[in-house]
Amino acid sequence: MLDSDNGVPPSTDDVFDKLRDLVSPNHLPQDVAAMHIRAMALMGRLKALHRASNTATRIRKEATSEARQEMDHSHLGLQNLLYEKRHLEREIEKCRQFASIYQDVPLYSLEEFKRLAPEEARTEDVFADEHQLMLNRLSFELAERQRLDLKRKELLQQKEELLKESKTKASTMDSVKAQIDQLIKSATDTRKKIEVFVPSIQGTDDATPG
Repeated sequence: MLDSDNGVPPSTDDVFDKLRDLVSPNHLPQDVAAMHIRAMALMGRLKALHRASNTATRIRKEATSEARQEMDHSHLGLQNLLYEKRHLEREIEKCRQFASIYQDVPLYSLEEFKRLAPEEARTEDVFADEHQLMLNRLSFELAERQRLDLKRKELLQQKEELLKESKTKASTMDSVKAQIDQLIKSATDTRKKIEVFVPSIQGTDDATPG
């Protein structure tokens, strides 16, 4: 049933107004059957409006519930993001306060690094990046220590070989010295025997008549 004035379905208030008007004294002389038909039509419209009102209320409740769920979900997501933000901030602060061992490692000075490091490790781009520069200095320090450690091991091996050779020579000298001492002792013993024997011969010769 449309409003005769503007073609818009009547509202609940309009239907109630028409029902009240229908039972007013102004319509009493009219045909009862016609009034009954009109009343039934108005009641049907009122029921339709009631159903539409319930449907609209249900739709609004569902929309409100969905909006509330979406808001709760967004709020939970925001809380998670805030928690993650605080966690990352704590981790960043820990990293800033972390005392790495490299800070206590004695490194080649910057001037020594510029002079001794490979050319690709000391380019302009490297010196423009403080983090990369420190990485390259640490890498160069490690390479140098490995090189020096290898040199140290080579020198230790040479030292061991020289000590072994020295011990061998000392052993040989001790053996030669022992042999010489033995020869000297044998020569001394032989000379003593000769000295004892020679006077005996000379004494015999003196006693023989001429």
